[in-house]
Amino acid sequence: MASTLGPVGIIGSGLAVPTRVITNDDLSQTVDTSDEWIFSRTGIRERRRLDAGTDTSDLAAAAGARAIDNAGIGRDEIDTVICATITQDMSFPNTACMVQAKLGLPKGAAFDLGAACSGFVYGMVTGSSLIQTGRAKTILLVGADALSKHLDWTDRGTCVLFGDGAGAAVLRAVPEGFGLLGANLGCDGTGGPLLLRTANGREDGVPVLQMSGREVYKFAVRIQPEACEAALNEAGMTIDQIDWFIPHQANIRIIEAAVQRLGIPEEKVLLNLDRYGNTSAASIPIVLAEAVADGRLKRGDNVLLVGFGAGLTWGSAVIRWY
Repeated sequence: MASTLGPVGIIGSGLAVPTRVITNDDLSQTVDTSDEWIFSRTGIRERRRLDAGTDTSDLAAAAGARAIDNAGIGRDEIDTVICATITQDMSFPNTACMVQAKLGLPKGAAFDLGAACSGFVYGMVTGSSLIQTGRAKTILLVGADALSKHLDWTDRGTCVLFGDGAGAAVLRAVPEGFGLLGANLGCDGTGGPLLLRTANGREDGVPVLQMSGREVYKFAVRIQPEACEAALNEAGMTIDQIDWFIPHQANIRIIEAAVQRLGIPEEKVLLNLDRYGNTSAASIPIVLAEAVADGRLKRGDNVLLVGFGAGLTWGSAVIRWY
């Protein structure tokens, strides 16, 4: 086992979202809400929803294929698959195994990582460690969730927030000065009951998501800046050196609070919340893939990522784009 202990970065990215669009007006037909009510409180206009017969692994595989193509490498070069998800197709086999099979990847390690909306950042740190210690060389990291399958569509406090999607990244060793420069991961398990998938489900027996919105909001407003500052400190950087800020796309008010506290100019904040809603572990990598595709994200740019979610977990990372 050869150890590199050098920097690890993202060499390819991709995304996949369902074609079915659910607008705020659509939701107002079934729950007591409106486009104005939802948008003013969340910043969300629409979200995507999987059709029956399509699963999280389908989205994950599609995003993964695009990330591999974007990296310009062959599928046979992927030796490990990490899937950050809390909406597995089934309890086992894990979603990463299904992605490996659907893409025809080599029979290396494949495992799921469950850190909810912080999952992609957790996966970035985990994947980097595997590469640095020589356990892997080229990793496909996917953040994918289909929370629409676990929503109470009569609860306007949750059903308006979430959407389905997948974002993927190919991780590999990169030259010195690039890649993951600093990170911060954490969890306060005492907050677990504030955001969970409960056994008390819908009429069809499916467990549904329940959230104590006010408490989760207070946690997020506090933890995002703290986690960002910790990652910046580890990287030896200050906020004015950051070119792009990619926060978890959960609620525009939470994002605005973090931006204000950190002192980040609005033009450096990358958002797609209005089009996709909260896609959980897919949130950050979808934004990344869009920024790469439209040319905003360029080699040498310093990017600050931060996520928070059920657990209650959080994760932040500073990356110099390769």
